[in-house]
Amino acid sequence: MAKGKNSKGAALGGPSRTRRLLLLRLLMLLLLLITTAALLFAFHSQVLSGLNTAWDTVFSALGYGVILVAVMVVLLMFWILWRRQITGFLERGNRALRTTSSSLALHRWNRWLGFIVFCVAIFGILAFFDLGGGFGLAVVGAADALGALRLVGIILAGVVIIAPRWSWRLVSRAGVALADSYRRYPIHIYLWRAVCWPRDFFRRHPIRFPRISRPRRPARPAIAPVTRVEYEVPEAFEPEATSELFGEPADAMVAKAITPAVKEIDEKVEMIAEAHGNWQLPSLSLLDRTVESEPVQVDTERGSRIIEDALASYGVEAKVVQVNVGPAVTQYGVEPGWDRKFKEKKEKDRDGNIQVRIEEVSKTRVKVERIASLANDLALALAAPSIKVEAPVPGKAMVGIEVPNSVAGIAGLRSIIESASFQKLRSKTKLPLALGKGVSGENVVADLARMPHLLIAGATGSGKSVCITSIIMTVLLFASPDEVRLILIDPKRVELVSFNNVPHLFSPVIVDSEKAVATLKWLNREMDHRYNMLAKVGARDIVSYNKNPRIETPFPYILLVIDELADLMATAPDDVERILCRLAQLARATGIHLTVATQRPSVDVVTGLIKANFPARISFAVVSQVDSRTILDVAGAEKLLGRGDMLFLPPDAPKPKRLQGSFVSEAEMERLVSFWISQRHQEVYVSQLAQELDKESPVVSNEDPLLEKARRLAMDHRSISTSFLQRRLGVGYPRAAKLMDQLEEQGVVAPGEPGKSRQVLGGMTEGG
Repeated sequence: MAKGKNSKGAALGGPSRTRRLLLLRLLMLLLLLITTAALLFAFHSQVLSGLNTAWDTVFSALGYGVILVAVMVVLLMFWILWRRQITGFLERGNRALRTTSSSLALHRWNRWLGFIVFCVAIFGILAFFDLGGGFGLAVVGAADALGALRLVGIILAGVVIIAPRWSWRLVSRAGVALADSYRRYPIHIYLWRAVCWPRDFFRRHPIRFPRISRPRRPARPAIAPVTRVEYEVPEAFEPEATSELFGEPADAMVAKAITPAVKEIDEKVEMIAEAHGNWQLPSLSLLDRTVESEPVQVDTERGSRIIEDALASYGVEAKVVQVNVGPAVTQYGVEPGWDRKFKEKKEKDRDGNIQVRIEEVSKTRVKVERIASLANDLALALAAPSIKVEAPVPGKAMVGIEVPNSVAGIAGLRSIIESASFQKLRSKTKLPLALGKGVSGENVVADLARMPHLLIAGATGSGKSVCITSIIMTVLLFASPDEVRLILIDPKRVELVSFNNVPHLFSPVIVDSEKAVATLKWLNREMDHRYNMLAKVGARDIVSYNKNPRIETPFPYILLVIDELADLMATAPDDVERILCRLAQLARATGIHLTVATQRPSVDVVTGLIKANFPARISFAVVSQVDSRTILDVAGAEKLLGRGDMLFLPPDAPKPKRLQGSFVSEAEMERLVSFWISQRHQEVYVSQLAQELDKESPVVSNEDPLLEKARRLAMDHRSISTSFLQRRLGVGYPRAAKLMDQLEEQGVVAPGEPGKSRQVLGGMTEGG
């Protein structure tokens, strides 16, 4: 046994090994202290600066509560060194609470949590004396009554955490005591008695008021019995004969009774006549208050996520920063991100291993064209029939992606008219227009007097006629015939004929193309006449002319509306183009404004001269991108949805704006037309225009003025061609071909063959 014991002690090393280990530890501790002292001495300035900064930061955050934290840390370290472990403190307490694992866990941690809550409360108390720093101020919020209540709540929470059972027993006993007191003394009965006490008191002790004696009414005299008396009525009864019975003639009595009411009515009529020139303006109640269908609950978050993911899949970094839900489309505002370039760098670590590090070299903004080129891919990702990319949105640093809603809303005319923007515009001009609502639901209005002319294009069923109808109805709602007059030209005989017999018209709605040309010529002469009248009084425009005190009859504004320009251009292209261009160039100052619409915005209908003099344009859905560029000079109208979806290009805007056009129903139009027809008691047409249109309209000859020259050229040669006429007459190919066809109809030239000149027939006489 002794041998084994000695061998075990030798194996452990014995006392000599223990001394060596202790000496080694002391040497290591001494070396650590020397190294630390050397480092502190070498970097004492930096260490002191860092300690000062740390002290300022800690003191500003905790205030004088840092003393509390220091005391807590010292006590905790002392406890750890004294007891060598903390489990004893955690496991002390009532052993009855250790029956279950949950109660054991509660007993272990509730005191520590409660201790932390009390420390937070101490910081809150110090905050009331400006000693708790930023942390104490954050605990109470402010050193006021509300902060005190918050502090009390924190203290109560700490009490509940430290002693949960004691707190529950206290609350239970308090509840039982309140219930017992309520059973003994039901408070609602005492409250009801307090409320009813004044009533019971005055019932037992009523107040006696002295009775006031009133004078008695005199008794009514007895009514004598009625006896029938027969009078002899003279054969020639005269009103003056009643003076013996009534004291004055009956007519005089009736006139005397109704005179005040008649005077009041006459005053109101005079006020209306003075304001609107013997015309009464209609009320907005004639228009339906359209229940505008609310936009579909568009899942904008899903749409934004799909757009961002779709662009990212094609290597385009972008973020949706704004979403506008409109009546027909939803516009997602996309902010382009960065196009980043990276470079791989290989470096060796300490162990000699090669590490690859990716470093960003440069970054540039994503080009707008890259987003615009992905329109079809975005439409596929969003499952939309088509989308329109507006790059960029005017006035904003983003790209607009317009996605159609599943159900298009309605922009009622009355809702736009009742808006503040329209009412503000109406007070400034005689020709306000309620165009529609933008992509974000805002009301869009315009002043036709400032445009000063409007060109509208759109395919069949796109909403062009409804737009023209809303423009005319807006004029009829807010202008009398003395202020604005209309000239309506409708070769289609469908859309504008409903406005016949309205007193605003200069003449009935013109449906004949020959009369339309005559009307344009008369309007041209009327413009010259107005310029002469303006020159006599020295006025610059119609506004200053009408305000001149020497003027007895002011000029009304004239609005010319042409529903189909292509038909007029096919009838007399030279005359119509020349007169329209002259009116568009000069008629603004005289108060004449034009609104021209066409279904086919081709270059032979909307010529360069017409486009140059119509700066304000509206395009509804068109067939091709060529038509869109013809009317707006930009693409995009071919992607419109129809049914009122349009692009409006103001004169002062670089790009068109997308709108949902205002809508009017046929019932609203009929009510408004009936209202104005009921006030038309006499003919209000202009006599000069009516006489000119009543005459036999001159037949618009289809014969070209150059036909005689072409005939002479043909008679001087044996054979001619279309290119020959084009060179010699200085005309375009279409006109030269038309001249050749007319020569063939008259028998001057023989029928042509492809690629060959036509033979001239020698037997043709002049004028044949």
